[in-house]
Amino acid sequence: MLLKDRVAIITGAGSGIGLAMTRRFLSEGASVVGGDVADDHLATLETLDGATAIRADVTSRSDVERLVQAASGLGRLDIVVNNAGIMDRFLPVGEVTDEMWNRVLAVNLTGPMLLSRAALPAMLEAGSGVIINIVSIGGLVGGRAGVAYTASKHGLIGLTKNVAATYGADGIRCVAIAPGGVSTGIPLGGEPSERGYATLSKSLQSNPRMGEPGEIANLAVFLASDGASFINGAVIVADGGWLAA
Repeated sequence: MLLKDRVAIITGAGSGIGLAMTRRFLSEGASVVGGDVADDHLATLETLDGATAIRADVTSRSDVERLVQAASGLGRLDIVVNNAGIMDRFLPVGEVTDEMWNRVLAVNLTGPMLLSRAALPAMLEAGSGVIINIVSIGGLVGGRAGVAYTASKHGLIGLTKNVAATYGADGIRCVAIAPGGVSTGIPLGGEPSERGYATLSKSLQSNPRMGEPGEIANLAVFLASDGASFINGAVIVADGGWLAA
């Protein structure tokens, strides 16, 4: 029970890595406020004992504030996991549209900023808290996705480090998990770009294997727990050795 009696907010909580984290956090004693936008994902969350399902678009300030209010209604807010994210069809800069660029940056980067900002007052008052940002090895290299996704994940790593440096003295930790290829079924956002996908395909030749959502969830539990109390501002790669190849 590494997270006994703690309250966590997880975005994108109803599928893939988010659902795996929700289940693992619950199994470790936490209460989870799960945000999602899809009806079927919300229905799944509603079946989980200890989970509160909230329809929330992370690009909406009022929606993320409702997530924080729901957590506060449970008496505290200990953990925020910024997990919600979207892909960009592997579009390179020569092909990306303004609409795709703006949407991906809004969900993958602005959303985590909005929720982190909304959660900070409660964490500052408590003198403790953990913010976990789910980034990607695409935030560390340039050839794992399209330009919008890649830029958003690089930016999210910067956000992670800035929050850690700014609020560490207040007892608040901010860390990032950078998964490699994980079997989540995340939509690509449409027909993939041939040029962008060709770049990814070359790198896939050195990928040892695909990961499972539960493997990322296990790491998230540790980082949210007291056992990781000295880990702040770090980007933890969980890719089965893909970057090492």
